[in-house]
Amino acid sequence: MTHSHGGGHSHDHNHSHSESDGHSHDHGHDHSHPHELTFEQKLEKLFSHWIDHNDSHKDTFFTWADRADEAGLKEVAQNIKKAGELSQEVTQHLKDALSHLK
Repeated sequence: MTHSHGGGHSHDHNHSHSESDGHSHDHGHDHSHPHELTFEQKLEKLFSHWIDHNDSHKDTFFTWADRADEAGLKEVAQNIKKAGELSQEVTQHLKDALSHLK
């Protein structure tokens, strides 16, 4: 099982069950984190993730806008294309914010 601590990283947990006590968990790591990220470092990681994620959606929007257009769904295609354009705008705002952190 994998979970995130909200600090931009996640850990795998191996759960094992022991017959001697009925139930135990071997988490495979220590929960202390000697190097915690600063607020700015967390934002930097979030911005990078959001930019990549948003760009992925943007690309999908443009692909489906083309497909809708080819299917003769002009109004649908225009709306999906507009969503892609707005995604580009969102990405630019995120990149601008990221540039102020560096």
